[in-house]
Amino acid sequence: MQRKGGRRRDTGGPDAGGVEQVLDELYGTPPSAFVPHREELAAAARTAGRKEDARRIHAARRPTLAAWAANLLTRSRPEETRRFLELGQALREAHRTLDAAGLKELSAQRRRIVAALSRQAAQLAGEAGHRLSQAAQREVESTLRAVLADPDAADQWAGGRLEVSLTPPADFPSGTAPAEPARTAEPEPAPRPKSPRTASGTRAKDELAERRRRRREELERAEREAERAAGHLRDARAEQTGAQESLHRADDELDRIRETVAAAEEKLRETRDDLDRAERERRAARERHRTAADAVAGAEREARASARRLDRLAGRDGSYGSSD
Repeated sequence: MQRKGGRRRDTGGPDAGGVEQVLDELYGTPPSAFVPHREELAAAARTAGRKEDARRIHAARRPTLAAWAANLLTRSRPEETRRFLELGQALREAHRTLDAAGLKELSAQRRRIVAALSRQAAQLAGEAGHRLSQAAQREVESTLRAVLADPDAADQWAGGRLEVSLTPPADFPSGTAPAEPARTAEPEPAPRPKSPRTASGTRAKDELAERRRRRREELERAEREAERAAGHLRDARAEQTGAQESLHRADDELDRIRETVAAAEEKLRETRDDLDRAERERRAARERHRTAADAVAGAEREARASARRLDRLAGRDGSYGSSD
């Protein structure tokens, strides 16, 4: 089947396929190494002059451990993924058409396959060095149930880039077939006189009907309580998702500040190197100046001595000329 949310989405640019492959690689990275690897890939794109690709890569959010395990499952088990998506289509169709027999059979398959695939996800994560807790494995199961119930969730999972776990809609059936329509009551025959045995059987039937009524009421109360609990769970998960997004933003801001600090430290090292170099050049220039000054002083002394000798010689020549 064709996956509307597949990984290779063409955005139309010359490097669209390249950045999609980079994002696929990034979301295959375990969460503990996600942020450093993301910054490395974004820096490589910036160095290559692909600013838009670098922006998209840097905007990628680190997945939770359960979301990463769900991504790992669809990447590592493509055939099982395809069959699972097809099962979800069949389940949703059976639910729309109220096919009681088909829904009952498919729901039984759903329970088995969800359990099997969640175990596979835990095994794959363990083999990659990241053991899933029971809570994380339950989040994987929640994601798989959402994939079966919601076509948008199926597209997201098929894309292999989940950031958080998915929650199935509350109105999707839990595995029981829809109730059959009530039969039209037929006219009852005229009552006949009851024998003692018949009266005893009637009381037994009435007691059985009463027990069934009480069980139905208890079941309805349990269903209402389950619905309230499911609502509380959805609210808690929404709060958790918001907290996770805030954590991702804080991580990104911390990474940005660390990059700024690293750049400032590198600039400081370069400035200190420039300062050391300038001081060495100044010392060398001072030494050259001192040497030149000494040379000038020596030359001046030598010039004065030469001038005195010249004066003496000139005076001596003048005395000789006067005696002639």
